[in-house]
Amino acid sequence: MTEGRVVSADDTGIAYTRTGSGPALIIVDGALCHRAFGPSAALAKALAGHFTVYTYDRRGRGESGGGTPYDVEREVEDIAALVDEAGGSAHLFGMSSGGTLVAEAAHRGVAAERIAIYESPMVVDGTHEPMPEDLPARVRRAVDEGRRGDAVKLFMRYVGTPGFFVAVLQMLPPWKKLKGVAHTLPHDFALVGEFQRGTPPPADRWSGAKVPALVIAGGKSPEYMRNAQAVLAGALPDAELTVLPGQTHMVKAAVTAPVLVDFFRR
Repeated sequence: MTEGRVVSADDTGIAYTRTGSGPALIIVDGALCHRAFGPSAALAKALAGHFTVYTYDRRGRGESGGGTPYDVEREVEDIAALVDEAGGSAHLFGMSSGGTLVAEAAHRGVAAERIAIYESPMVVDGTHEPMPEDLPARVRRAVDEGRRGDAVKLFMRYVGTPGFFVAVLQMLPPWKKLKGVAHTLPHDFALVGEFQRGTPPPADRWSGAKVPALVIAGGKSPEYMRNAQAVLAGALPDAELTVLPGQTHMVKAAVTAPVLVDFFRR
């Protein structure tokens, strides 16, 4: 295992961990997650026997720099810098908003060989209410006023986390870690907001992502999430959809890793 840092196009330092051997695979986290908090470490361990796995802290999180002002293009450049570090090409796997970022990176020309996406958060039909128009502004205001816990609660309520779970979580050690990256929630809203309106994205939205793609949905995830993954798979130029029985939006390495190995090693 090797710890390192790449310098992105805007001179922001992006911290990463490299483990395993084989073709390069970069894992992209979703909202509130980073190398030390979330599913990426377990996934890297499960995949290291097949790939050289790169996990990294998205900008503003963990040991990576923040960079200002935020723009989705800067995050695409971060992935491009990691691809360069990996030798000039790599597979990409993204979870939740990280999956949206992977699709965007491939669309904007990052040198990906294959991409896989686990439940990009979209609302594409009437099976779920669209995101309230004022939610990103309310989260931003909470962050700007130093109310990071409130920002996390607003986000969790929107994604459907049960109230009793949020109440209990506030008394546990992970709550401090969640608040520690709450300031990056507006970044995720900037990334996925256009796909939360209750209508499908334009058919050519990711027309530049001309690489083999795998879109993954959990069989126990809500209908709106499963529907969204079907729409995403249809919008990507060369994609297939797979549904993992019994799985939810929470990525489990033991179930997901074998699917990724099969897809990336074809």
